[in-house]
Amino acid sequence: MIVGLIYNIGIQLTDAALHGGALMNDKLRKGVEGRKNTFNILEKQIKPSDKTLWFHCASLGEYEQGLPVFKALRTHYKTHKIVLSFFSPSGYEIRKNTAIADVVVYLPLDTKNNAKRFLDIVNPELTIFVKYDIWPVFLKELKKRKQRAILISAAFRENQSFFKWYGKPLREALFAFEHIFTQNESSKALLNSINYDKVTVSGDTRYDRVTSQLDIDNTLDFIAEFKDQKLCIIAGSTWSEGESMLINFINEQADKDLKFIIAPHQMKAEKIEQLQRQLQVPTVLFSEMENHKLSEAKVFIVNTIGLLTKIYSYADIAYVGGALGSTGLHNTLEPAVFGIPIIIGNHFDKFPEAKALIDHGGMFSISNQKAFNEILGKLISNKDIRLEAGHKNEAFIKKNTGAVVQVLNYLRIL
Repeated sequence: MIVGLIYNIGIQLTDAALHGGALMNDKLRKGVEGRKNTFNILEKQIKPSDKTLWFHCASLGEYEQGLPVFKALRTHYKTHKIVLSFFSPSGYEIRKNTAIADVVVYLPLDTKNNAKRFLDIVNPELTIFVKYDIWPVFLKELKKRKQRAILISAAFRENQSFFKWYGKPLREALFAFEHIFTQNESSKALLNSINYDKVTVSGDTRYDRVTSQLDIDNTLDFIAEFKDQKLCIIAGSTWSEGESMLINFINEQADKDLKFIIAPHQMKAEKIEQLQRQLQVPTVLFSEMENHKLSEAKVFIVNTIGLLTKIYSYADIAYVGGALGSTGLHNTLEPAVFGIPIIIGNHFDKFPEAKALIDHGGMFSISNQKAFNEILGKLISNKDIRLEAGHKNEAFIKKNTGAVVQVLNYLRIL
């Protein structure tokens, strides 16, 4: 009772903090405004007679993780309406028009009134949560109504609240899932430690997601023109700390025949302009490429979203941002599937796939300019090392596919 009260107070404080932060932060403002519209959108789009499925993702990464399962369910449940919910604007704003769902909304905050109203409207035949975004009140209401819910690609750590003495509300939420598919054995062991035993170690659905990228046409003529058959280093989802290392390397050490593509995580015009100013070599922006002969540029800055996954197919070496600072490592599996070596920062403890790729020999971690220069220089100059590391990444991805099949078999739609 006391722990539940503390959780409810925490939700109220979160609400107040989001509203306060929205006054100064555009991302928070979009989330606050979006949640105000959720019930209006649902009431307009969902009829009481509709059969529905509900998919929930914290943000864009979890959406991409769940996408192979979502696609299969979209194909199987042709007459159902699919409701897709996000917590983060970075997921909602990019995927609000996805063909996977009939309705895309922000999930309201985790209160009893919100949970009852949401489920009264949506009334899902099946609910799928992805990875870790557990909403205890919503899940308790699902269980009360005896509605099916599963959790896929779950990854747990011992220091999480589920496994602490004060984590009872979150533990109870886990028991609302009829089945949990985990990424690894350690997550299963943690669930078993709290007497949850309806668990399958299926692996991570992201491996299936990135593998599906190989089945589509990844051709981008403007990237091929820019690359001009030269060795190409692609830096994806970069932040300032990684960009500074790239800039130093490009300005001071890079051979004239090398090509660099930088896809910054932050797309603000002033950030892009600053990046371009610091580079002392011919540079072209995606937004201005029609005015340039692309083959003559040394650096291509991708100041748009949605292309990075395809662009990785042109890489000989990749750098993935986020792990040099505190923002969190971005998706390393997207370049790995194309069989190329990858460089990341040194803060990757919460990313088991990164540790596995490093241990497997296809990924390299650096923490400073000297290490960055040495690793990148070696991969550029030694073709055998570069190709061997890339092959190791490709093999690792292939070895770890299959999570989606296990989920679909459980749901009996294969």
